[in-house]
Amino acid sequence: MTGWRAWLAALLVGLLPACARADEAPACPPAPVVPIAAPRLAAAIAGGEEVRIVALGSSSTAGAGASLPWRAYPGRLEARLRAALPGTAVTVMNRGAGGEDAAHMLGRLERDAVAERPQLVIWQVGANAALRSMDRDSFRSFLRQGLLRLRVAGIDVVLMDNQRAPRIAARPGHRDYDTMLAEAAAGVPGVVLFSRGALMDAWAANGVPNEAFLISDNLHHNDRGYACIAEAISAALMAGLPPGTPAQRR
Repeated sequence: MTGWRAWLAALLVGLLPACARADEAPACPPAPVVPIAAPRLAAAIAGGEEVRIVALGSSSTAGAGASLPWRAYPGRLEARLRAALPGTAVTVMNRGAGGEDAAHMLGRLERDAVAERPQLVIWQVGANAALRSMDRDSFRSFLRQGLLRLRVAGIDVVLMDNQRAPRIAARPGHRDYDTMLAEAAAGVPGVVLFSRGALMDAWAANGVPNEAFLISDNLHHNDRGYACIAEAISAALMAGLPPGTPAQRR
């Protein structure tokens, strides 16, 4: 090996630990794990089938604010579930589109969710409705239509409510949309709520402010925020598996 090549090789080796550290987001604060029961997902795991999850939503599903596309929460979730379910094929499809509200997502629901034949859809919705003060009755109607379509297709659904972000908090009545999501999850069989708001409240109660999980636009998550959301969803899905499934036996 020539002198300059040896120097370059030594430099690269020296940089590897720093690159690895740069890729690691800070640890997530403690937060309660609320189990998510997803029967279709559990049956796929128990039967050795491919696990297919669609992440449907707007910009905080697409990954606005993430330093790389795979650092959005769907990519992080796929990696966590693969680690938790060795030997199981896991695919998490990112179907987030920035700027969309419930009406837009309903319009592409068949193509981007149902047609993918997932066992589970994680539907993040309501942030743009809150930012635009969308008519409440219209939001409730679009939400119910979407949930009924997914359930008729035999798909488990997790609704994800809004992040704790200054730009959302500044909108009058922004909590109304979270309330409608919670009511829909409670009222439609096969639908569960993953409360991102409650999760961020728990992080704040443990001394890490909401801003630590957001980029400078005071709305979208940073890499740490996406990583911690993925960690929480993965833990909730694993905790919701029935006793005796392969993942629970490990």
